[in-house]
Amino acid sequence: MPEGHTIHRLASRHRELFAGRRLAVASPQGRFAAGASAVTGRFLRDTEAYGKHLFHHFEGDRSVHVHLGLYGKFADGELPLPEPVGQVRMRMAGDTHWLELRGPTACEVLDPEQIDRLRSRLGADPLRDDADPGPSGAKIRSSTKPVFALLLDQSVVAGCGLIFANEVLFRAGLAPTTPGRLIGPEQWDELWADLRALMKEGVARGRIDTVHTEHTPEAMQRAPRVDRHGGEVYVYRRPGQPCLVCGTAVAAGSLAARNLFWCPVCQS
Repeated sequence: MPEGHTIHRLASRHRELFAGRRLAVASPQGRFAAGASAVTGRFLRDTEAYGKHLFHHFEGDRSVHVHLGLYGKFADGELPLPEPVGQVRMRMAGDTHWLELRGPTACEVLDPEQIDRLRSRLGADPLRDDADPGPSGAKIRSSTKPVFALLLDQSVVAGCGLIFANEVLFRAGLAPTTPGRLIGPEQWDELWADLRALMKEGVARGRIDTVHTEHTPEAMQRAPRVDRHGGEVYVYRRPGQPCLVCGTAVAAGSLAARNLFWCPVCQS
């Protein structure tokens, strides 16, 4: 599932291509036909990302809400429109570009009240400048759940996914099983600041890099990581490989039904 930085990149891309333009919206697949008819022909005012949720805000207080889930994907290109291939849930076309959406978990038209209700269920998004990390920290400190599970809970931190959760805990030297109630306010502030910096870097680069300068392939004279997710990381999907800091074999397991990776020494 795409992490929050990917959704913010999509919001920026769609804003650049379509904001301020009148769009033709359709559903070649048919499953979004009613929603498409509610917004087609309207001006797109803006696009917005909140956690893993993407919004296309149209005039008339109508917004298309998209959650990609595990299988959702966007594609775009310059006009003319290509013939639909496969199950295209939604298609948008402006005066220069087109956009297609396939396989999302959610694709629906919402009004402002419905959007407010959706946002009220989400925690703070580290990538938003209006984010208030205070309530998220309070939720963590009031919980006995492992901090790893809490970081992945979208009602606590919106947009944090597996890679960021595994990596930010390594960088903090925190065992993933640490109960949230043991995370003090100062420690939470440090975690939030680091998570925010890593995610912003992900938006800028289009990939997730979490290693410090002294642990890059160039600095350590090692081969770059080869993985479909890309990026240089400390523990994520590196089970059995030596920790880049202490040399201990990276451990792997499952927690809250999610893949967990950690260094038994650096995060003891």
